[in-house]
Amino acid sequence: MKLITVQLPNDHNIFFFGDAHHDSPMSSEHGWKTLCEVMNKSYDGCKNNYGAEGGDDIEAINPDDKRYSEELKTTPLPLIQMRNAIEKRQPIKKRLLYKLQGNHEQHHWAFGDIMDDMCKTLKVPYGTWSTKLSVTDKHGDLMYKVFDTHGRKGINSTADDPKRRRVTMQLILKRHLKFKAGDCAVMIKHHTHKLLVCKPESEVYLVDDGEKIKQAYTGWGQNESYIHPDARWYGNAGSFLKLYQDGITGYAERGEYDPAEIGFLVLKVRDKKIISLEPYYLQI
Repeated sequence: MKLITVQLPNDHNIFFFGDAHHDSPMSSEHGWKTLCEVMNKSYDGCKNNYGAEGGDDIEAINPDDKRYSEELKTTPLPLIQMRNAIEKRQPIKKRLLYKLQGNHEQHHWAFGDIMDDMCKTLKVPYGTWSTKLSVTDKHGDLMYKVFDTHGRKGINSTADDPKRRRVTMQLILKRHLKFKAGDCAVMIKHHTHKLLVCKPESEVYLVDDGEKIKQAYTGWGQNESYIHPDARWYGNAGSFLKLYQDGITGYAERGEYDPAEIGFLVLKVRDKKIISLEPYYLQI
């Protein structure tokens, strides 16, 4: 866990992304280039773009790994993959608020901390496995906090109806994160390759002023010491890894995984207020 504080403009966007799995034959180079292009231009009328990366930058699967198979024989070794990933982040490195460690990097812990080394080279804060980010304004006043973790648990549903399946996964995402921090308006995880958003929910209730009964709706601030779990934004930040590619069989295909939407999340903040956490779908 790492605690990080940053001062950002009143209007800004934070791009939450991860699981690029560079140097896997299933990783989308086009998708990565699109992310870099979008981050380096105005998004929804705002040029103050920042990034938070959630780990698994590289595939880093060696021959002694159970996932290793024929299609990985031509991939470079993890050290070269790390160098390649550093080069791919040059266009956005000045925008990165932090980088997290993923399980693909952590697998090689006995040889050193790959992600720590990448962060030092890029001069980006190392967020370890999980980070709490405090975002302040130019006066040092807190706007909001973010909890971001690479994660380990899967998110799946076998429901036949697509609406029930999506809501079930949103609730699983919320269940995974809601007890990890009580003061975070935004809670993010990675690892599952799912692209999900669970929005805050308000409920109607009745009050009276002694003369008349009125209705109101539940709500919560975004910078309080405790924020009700129903009033937070939850996100699973997607990936850049494809399920199928012509002429290649990846371990996800052999594992009979279902296809997942490719992309990342964008948190929009205007006049210090969180407006939305929205998915950006990559067409690859």
